[in-house]
Amino acid sequence: MLFRGGLISAVFVLANLATCNAFMAPQASSRTRVAPLQMGLDMVTYMRVEWIAAALCTNQTPRSADVCLQLGCEDGRAVTFVPRTIERLITSTVEPDGVLPVNVERQLKQQEKVRNAGKVEIVNQRADDLKETPNESVDVVISLAACERMIEKGLDWKKSVQEAARVLKPGGRLLFVEPPELNGVSYLDYLANLSVQTVSQSEDAEEELFNVFEPVGYDDVDLVLKPHVAGVVVKAEDAGLSKSEREMKEKNAEQERLAELSINAFERGLKKRKRKKKKEAENAEA
Repeated sequence: MLFRGGLISAVFVLANLATCNAFMAPQASSRTRVAPLQMGLDMVTYMRVEWIAAALCTNQTPRSADVCLQLGCEDGRAVTFVPRTIERLITSTVEPDGVLPVNVERQLKQQEKVRNAGKVEIVNQRADDLKETPNESVDVVISLAACERMIEKGLDWKKSVQEAARVLKPGGRLLFVEPPELNGVSYLDYLANLSVQTVSQSEDAEEELFNVFEPVGYDDVDLVLKPHVAGVVVKAEDAGLSKSEREMKEKNAEQERLAELSINAFERGLKKRKRKKKKEAENAEA
C-alpha cells in the first residue's frame, strides 16, 4: 500500500508540473519564428547506421591507407571512425555553394584535437564536384548516409559516386552506408554498372566500356526502420586505361610470365647439372 500510495502521489505531482506555466513551452510571439526540429532519420535507424558506419570504417580501411575523403561531411564523427593510421581526412559538403558550414568545421577540428592522430583538411568543395581533389590521390572514400542529404540540397548523388571513382587510386576503396534505392535507382546496381569509357587510338575502333568498381561485399543493415545497405567496393587496378594501354599491360604480363618460366627452367637445369657433376665426382673417387 505504501508503494501504491507513493506512486499515485508521484503521478499527481507530475500532472501538476505538466500544467504549470514554468514547464510549458513559451508561446511564439508575432516577432519570433520557431523553427521545427528536423531529423533525416528516425532515432533507431540513425543510431544503428552510425554504429555500422563506425565498424565499417574501422574494419575495412586498409592499414596501408594514408588519405581518406568523406562525401558530405555532417559533423566530426568520421574523425573517430577512421583508424589512426589515416594521416589526412579531406572534407566535402552537401551545401550547394560548396562551403563547409562553420559548425561542421568546428566539430571536425574539435574531434581532430581530441583524437590527436590524422589531420583534417578543411576543403570547400561539393560532394558531387570534388574540384579541389586531384585524380587518383585518395586511398579511401567514405559515404555515410550522405546521398539523401545531397538530394535534399539539390546535388547529384550519382555524380558524387563518379567523383569518388575519379579521385580514388587504383585499388582504393569506397565504403558506404546508404539507402538501397534513391529516386528509384538502386545504389548497388549503379555502383556495379559504373563504367569508364575508353576509346582506342584508331579512328574506326568501337568504344568499349569497362567497370570501374569491383565488389568486395555488402549486406543489409538490420534492426532499422528505414532500409540501408552497407558495403565495400574497390576501384579496379586498370580502371581508366585505354584499350591500347590494357592490351600493352596484358602483353607485358604475358612476357613477364614467360620470362619467369624461362628463369625457373634454367635454374632447374643448373641444379640438375650440379647434382650430376657431384655424382660423377663421387664415383671417380670411389
